[in-house]
This record gives sequence, structure tokens and C-alpha cells, in this order.
Amino acid sequence: MFTQEAVEKLSASLNEPQWMLDLRLAAFEQFTALPMPTTSDEPWRRTTLRRFKINTFSPSINGDASTDATVPSHMAAQLTEDTVGGVLVQIDGVTQRYEISAALQEQGVIFCDMSTAVSEHPELVQKHFMTEAVKADEGKFAALHAAFWRGGTFLYVPKNVKAVAPLHSALWSQNGHTFTHTLVLVEQGAEVVILDEYESAESPNQAIHNGVLELLVRDNANLTYIGLQDFAKNMWQFNHECGRVGRDGKLNWVTSIMGSRLTKAFQTIELDGQGAYAQLSGLFFTDGRQHFDLDTQQNHNAGDTVSDLLYKGALRGKSRSVWQGMIKVLPDSQRIDGFQANRNLLLDSDARADSIPGLEIQADDVACTHASTIGKIQPEEIFYLMSRGIEENIARQILVEGFFNPVMARIPFEGVRDRIAERILEKARAI
Repeated sequence: MFTQEAVEKLSASLNEPQWMLDLRLAAFEQFTALPMPTTSDEPWRRTTLRRFKINTFSPSINGDASTDATVPSHMAAQLTEDTVGGVLVQIDGVTQRYEISAALQEQGVIFCDMSTAVSEHPELVQKHFMTEAVKADEGKFAALHAAFWRGGTFLYVPKNVKAVAPLHSALWSQNGHTFTHTLVLVEQGAEVVILDEYESAESPNQAIHNGVLELLVRDNANLTYIGLQDFAKNMWQFNHECGRVGRDGKLNWVTSIMGSRLTKAFQTIELDGQGAYAQLSGLFFTDGRQHFDLDTQQNHNAGDTVSDLLYKGALRGKSRSVWQGMIKVLPDSQRIDGFQANRNLLLDSDARADSIPGLEIQADDVACTHASTIGKIQPEEIFYLMSRGIEENIARQILVEGFFNPVMARIPFEGVRDRIAERILEKARAI
């Protein structure tokens, strides 16, 4: 059960400072005060939690990962380049492997698990943890996370440091209940690339992942963040994610969602400084009875800002996806370029996709557009490939792979593209 006593025990088990305990307790009060989302709430109108019983879950307090648990070999594999700046592997929020290059350490880069950051770099964590990007009062699950978070990744890149070698974080859930928190702070003029993976063990028991992702990109900084999620199908996933970009800063944000029973994710971009740029690229593939609900916000809070969002999803079986997107431009934000596109490919007659783009424009010098499509593989496409000697099932797989190519082209590393392509092929083979 999620109780105040459990909050206190968790904080004590981690030997946390008083300020973090106070933060947790304040968040727990918000959690108890906030109602559980229902389909009467607009952001949740197409996603029911009728089968989700929050009181059947309990937080992981003792901090002990399963003694016989191991991270799958593919998660530990190098996916980026010949050189990696650092590797962080966690099981149930407990660090199992940690490496960081001497070169990055000498430059002042901090890359570690969140609990280590709280104890060794409190001045950075206390200032930025759920204070500017995601807030605990954003909803029931944001407050629950703030009260019971455990594990996750902390990355700090000092001013003007170019972290050439990418960093790799892998988080494996063995026992089923994870509340990981990722906080990335890229100071003025700095650059970094991070790959962040999330997977879990198969289990007949229901599991929960309640995560928060905070990406803080300061003036003239450049961040590439690649998130790969492939949870087992017993997992309920609730995520709050936010990236803030300063003047002339750049954020390249890639998201791949393949797993979970249900995923409800809020993804927000705040373009705070003149000349800020954000590219959001997402892909998902549902099958069986999976349900993915993705809520994206592109907020232009300053002039001369650019946002470019492309999400593509394929659906099989009786699965369902919901994408709700909004581009918002404030009155004083002129010379804005905002774009959002959501493309969906239905591979079975019982699959369903809802695509709801939106614009809220309060300025007049803007170029904001959106596009939304829901379609099926056309018979003439199959016929064309079969006429060239390709079997029908292979032809369908080729078309599915081709459907995702525009998003795959935005991913900078061949190893990451290969991993995603392999997973797409696995899901597409049963068409």
C-alpha cells in the first residue's frame, strides 16, 4: 500500500537528507488529495483505469534487487558508437554496473543513479528536481511518483563541455514496481547524447512503472535523448515527461514504445528562449490488447522558436492507440514555426487508432500546421510486391518497415535503428 509510513521507510532506507523526505511527504499529501483520473477528465477521456486497482500495488522499500536477476544481454549491448562515455545499468532501481570515462569526469560531467546524485550532489538535485519541468501537482501519478520515486538516471553537463561519446542507461524491472526518475541538465553551450532503455521481466502478476523524465537544455546547449521502452505486457505505465529549451538551444527527442499493457504518457516541450528548437520523433507498435495513450504538448513561450513532431504507430489485434497533440503559442511569441504529424497504420480490422491534433494560437506571425492520418495497407501495394516474386507475408512486413522509415531516419545511431527494426519485425511477422 502507498502510505505515509511507506514514504518514511523508503526515505530512511536510502539515507536521504531531510529536504528530500520533506519533498516526498508534501507530494504524498498531494497524492492523497488528488482524485484518481476518470474518463470524465479530458486528458483521460479515451483511457479507462477500471481494471487498474492502485491499492493492490506496494512500493519497493528495501532496495534489494532480486539476487538471481540479470539484465538481458541485448540491453547491455553497445548500440551507439565505438566509444561510449558511460554505462549505467540498474535492476529494480539498484545499480548493478557503472562506468564513466576519465575524460568526461575530468570535464566535470556527472553521470550516476539518482540516489547517488541526491547524496553526492544535493545542490544540483534540490534546485532542479521537479521544480521547473515536471511538477508533483500535475496529477495523481506525478504526485505518487514524487512521493515514491526510486532509481533512475542523473546527468549533468557543465557549461561549454562537449561530451562527444554518448552515455547509455539501462533500467530493468524484475520485481515489477518501478518509479524511476531521470533528470538531465545540460548547461549553456554544452552538448551530450544519452540513450535510456526500459524493460521488464514477464510475470503473471500485474506491475506498475510510474516514471518522470526531466530534460533541461540551457542557452545554446544541445541534447539528444533517445528513450526505448519495451516493458512486458503485465506492466501499467504512467509517465510525465518534460523538456525545457533555452535561447538557441536544441533538443532532439526520440521515443520508441513497444511494451506494456497500458501506457499513458504526457510529453511536453517548453521552448522558453528565442531561437529554441525541438524535434520530437516517436514510434509505437501495439498488438494483442495493448493500449497506448500519448499526450504531447509543444509550447512556444518565446519568439523565433521551432518545434517539429512526428509520431507513427502500427496497430495489430484488438489494440488501441490514442494520440492527442497540441501546439500552443503565447501572445508575445512571434515568428513561430510549429508542426505536428501523427500517422497510424491499422494492420487488423479490430485495431483502433484515435488521432487528435490541436492548435492554440494567440499570435499572428506564425506558421503552425498539423497532419493526422489513419489507414491500412492497400491491396495494390501488396499486389505490386507479389508481382515481383515476394511472398504476401514478407510483402506486408516490408510495407510496415517502410511505414516507420521517416522516424527511423531521425535516429542518429545504426545500432539503435537496428534494435528498433528488429522489434518491429518481430511484431509484424504475425500479420
